[in-house]
Amino acid sequence: MNADPVEIIDSHTGGEPTRVVVSGGPDLGGGTVAEQAAVFARDHDWLRRALCLEPRGHDAMVGGMLCEPSEPDCLCGVFFFNNATLIPMCVHGVIGVAETLRHLGRSAPGCHRIETPAGVVEVEVDGDGGAGVTNVPSRVLRAGVTLDVPGWGAVTGDIVWGGNGFFLIDGQGPGVEFANLAELTRFGIAVKAAQAAAGLEVVDGVRIDHVEVFGPPGDPEKADSRNFVLCPGNAYDRSPCGTGVSAKLACLHAAGRLGVGETWRQAGILDSVFEGRIVAATEGGVLPHIRGRAWIISEARHVFDPTDPFLGGIG
Repeated sequence: MNADPVEIIDSHTGGEPTRVVVSGGPDLGGGTVAEQAAVFARDHDWLRRALCLEPRGHDAMVGGMLCEPSEPDCLCGVFFFNNATLIPMCVHGVIGVAETLRHLGRSAPGCHRIETPAGVVEVEVDGDGGAGVTNVPSRVLRAGVTLDVPGWGAVTGDIVWGGNGFFLIDGQGPGVEFANLAELTRFGIAVKAAQAAAGLEVVDGVRIDHVEVFGPPGDPEKADSRNFVLCPGNAYDRSPCGTGVSAKLACLHAAGRLGVGETWRQAGILDSVFEGRIVAATEGGVLPHIRGRAWIISEARHVFDPTDPFLGGIG
C-alpha cells in the first residue's frame, strides 16, 4: 500500500461533487487510461475507498484520478470512481476536471481532448466554470424492456449506453420530486433487483448499474423534464447526470423525438440543468454534447496514517 499524501481539489457540477487527485497519486505504469484504471482497481482500491467513503468522503462523492494519456493530442487522462466502484465515464466529472485544470492554470479556455476509459471526449472550456462535453457515442441497447418490480408490478424502460449503462424509466414509479428521495431510492433499488432477477445486469457487454427515472419539470420554462438517477452504490446523483442525459438523447433520437442539432434541457432532482444536444447521428446511436457548469469549493492535502484503523474508509 502506497500511503503517500495526495493533493486534491473539490468541485461540484450542478450539485454533484468531483474530487480530483491532482498530484501524489500512485504509479499506474502507463498505457491507455483504461489500462491505468484497471491497475488502480487491482492494486490501489484502498485509495478509492479512502477518498470516497467516510471519514474523508460520503456516499455521493465522485473521485477523479488525473493520469498521463496514451493519445498524444489529449490534454490529460482521467478515470472516475465512486463509493462502490470505478465508472467508465462521468460527464459532470469531466466538467469538474476542466474547471479544476483551469483553476490550476493547466488549461485555457478553448477546446481540449481528454482520454477516459470509455474513450476520448472533447471539452469546450469557458472562462467562468462552464464547459460543454462531447461525450462518447451513445446508443439504445434494448428498447421497451419490461421488468416485474416487487411492489410496483410491470415497469417498462430502455436499456441504454451513455458512457455508463442505464435503465431509463419515464412516467412510472414515484413522482420525480426532491420530497420523494427516499421512495425514489427504494424504487431504484427494487428496479436493480428486478434487473438481476431477469439476468439483465450486463447487456451486450455493458454493465447496467444506473437507474434513471423521468418526470415533468418543475419549471417548463427552464427544463424539458426532471430526472432522478440512482448510481452504483445506491447514492443519487445531485446533478442531472451527464451520461444519463446522453442516454436520454439516444432514446429521444431513436424514438424520432429529437433531431441532430436540437437541444434537450434536463433538470436533475435539485433542479440544476444540463443542456444536451445531438451533434451527429452515429451507426445505431448519437454523438451527444452536454453543457453544464462547475464551481471549485476546496483544495486539500489528504494524508494517510498507516495506524489509522479507517485509513481505507468506513463501509
